[in-house]
Amino acid sequence: MSTNGAAERRRIDVHHHIAPPAYLAEVGPDINPPLKSWSLAKAVEDMDEGNVATAIVSITQIAMRLTDRERIRRLARACNEYAARMVAEHKGRFGMFVALPLPDIDASLKEIEYGLDQLKADGVGLYTSYHDKWLGDPLFEPIFAELNRRKAVSYVHPAVPDCCRNIVPGVGDAAIEYGTDTTRAIARMVFSGTAQRFPDARMIWSHAGGTMPFLIERFTRMAESPEYAAQLPQGFLHEAHRFFYDTAQASNRYALSAARLVIPASRFVFGTDYPYRTAAEHVAGLKTSGVFDAAELSAIDRDNLAGLLTQYAD
Repeated sequence: MSTNGAAERRRIDVHHHIAPPAYLAEVGPDINPPLKSWSLAKAVEDMDEGNVATAIVSITQIAMRLTDRERIRRLARACNEYAARMVAEHKGRFGMFVALPLPDIDASLKEIEYGLDQLKADGVGLYTSYHDKWLGDPLFEPIFAELNRRKAVSYVHPAVPDCCRNIVPGVGDAAIEYGTDTTRAIARMVFSGTAQRFPDARMIWSHAGGTMPFLIERFTRMAESPEYAAQLPQGFLHEAHRFFYDTAQASNRYALSAARLVIPASRFVFGTDYPYRTAAEHVAGLKTSGVFDAAELSAIDRDNLAGLLTQYAD
């Protein structure tokens, strides 16, 4: 176990999952082993090993496949109240992103109000897609209008859309689709004009932007085409540089080298994808990648996020 004391902990993990009892009961046998064995004690132990001061928690695999909207609403509320109790009972160690019962727009607007105003959450948790609709679709316009009005932060976790389940035999959906769906959603947000219309709806994307850095030539050229030039007068990169990107499952020289050529160092924030990966792994990976210098690594640990969420300023 780390010997560093609490005074030395300053990292903030923006990509840290929990498994509340209501979540485990709803997802049931479909839940994967890391979440099934999740516990608060294990989470805190992992944070201490990686000198993480605070984990801003969220849920993954929330029942997007459910069609019963009332069940989704109940599950989101139960998970949010569980997370709020964690925050209250472990002062300073946890924050939370509000789970929304999307694609139910009205219920989600109510949950934003409840989560941010009553539970005092740090921001809102979104998915890259819901069934066959990606962020940036007109369906989600009221959500982004409200997030923009509040100047709220949203953390975006990838999903596996209906189109692309079980299409590569022997390869789990998440291995390919999480990075790919993150890219789809970034592209939809930018090329739909949603990101430009709602500049105060501040967003954190997972996994260093997915495959977006590898497609940058296509996206920048597309933004210069007659179809989009008027809508994106400053180009694709201008919009992409306004987003933030976490380091979860991308803390290696190969992914970070590409991402850093596209994304300013000031737009990276620390993430681990716990319990699928550990904080210590990401700390080591970021350092040994050689992509960031010491000052940049320190900013990724905390300061870059503190520019978004001022309550975490030192």
